[in-house]
Amino acid sequence: MNIIVTGGAGYIGSHVVTELVAAGHRPIIIDNFSNSEESVIDNLKSLTGQDITFYKANFADVTTLEEIITKENVEGVIHIAAFKAVGESVEQPLKYYDNNLCGFVELLKVANKHNIKHFVFSSSAAVYGTPPVAQVTEETPCAPASPYGWTKYMDEIVLRDTCAATPALRGVALRYFNVVGAHPSGKIGELPKGKPQNLLPIIVQVVAGKLPPLTVYGTDYDTADGSCERDYIHVVDLAKAHVAALEKISKQSEGGFEVYNIGTGKPTSVLQMIDVFEKTNGVKVPHAIGERRAGDPAAYFAVADKAEKELGWHATKDLEDGVKSAWEWQKSLG
Repeated sequence: MNIIVTGGAGYIGSHVVTELVAAGHRPIIIDNFSNSEESVIDNLKSLTGQDITFYKANFADVTTLEEIITKENVEGVIHIAAFKAVGESVEQPLKYYDNNLCGFVELLKVANKHNIKHFVFSSSAAVYGTPPVAQVTEETPCAPASPYGWTKYMDEIVLRDTCAATPALRGVALRYFNVVGAHPSGKIGELPKGKPQNLLPIIVQVVAGKLPPLTVYGTDYDTADGSCERDYIHVVDLAKAHVAALEKISKQSEGGFEVYNIGTGKPTSVLQMIDVFEKTNGVKVPHAIGERRAGDPAAYFAVADKAEKELGWHATKDLEDGVKSAWEWQKSLG
């Protein structure tokens, strides 16, 4: 199938593009490079051995979207592009609601107008906010704790309701947990602009000397070692989940909407992440213990049984794969 991938030059999007090609699909990248680099396109061409089609554009540019869909005979959309910094979303909520929500509505309107039947949406575990239980299923109540999380949840609702009103439309929302790692080829990985927001990219830059020592926010939680626990999913596994979702809905005879948790189902603590990084890569992670950070839940991780049962997908890479590939990628950047 000819599949638009919004944000296809970004961290997650570029890995999705490689898996789409491997599965026999033709990805068409739409990216304005606000949080990615154009050099990624050449790396994707080298990695896949194919001339990847891309358009430098905003995913919500209706006129350009119409032209691309018509010209490229688009059959499906994987929507990944979004602003994603939780802290920034609190400081600039209108920026996030305008791009992540209003832009999503415009994209979906154009896709619907052109009778595109397959729509895979990049959601987030941020829709759960501070979950009441550590083991999070798709039935766990959603209570986002930031404008970013709300935009993802609202987009899910918009897609769900549009699928209900459009019998042929098949929609899927993938709720990612904490994404880590890089492609084993060393050709693509995370290129955060500004200070990274997530634990492993921070560790990588601390070890590389680009950031001061890491602060571990609290070691007195009710967890195995006292530090917060999260679910870390390798980016290659996550990319494969998109293909699995696309192929499932392509076989459906009717429309509909489903959500899936995409995680390992295994909790990893902050101290454990540091330990595994040090042992796997043979380096030390400078860090200090600090006070708890307001709003941090002690632990939450995915129950991903639904994805395994319905998509035939499960995580195959372990934490060692994630920390090793992330460090190799950083070293390749110099």
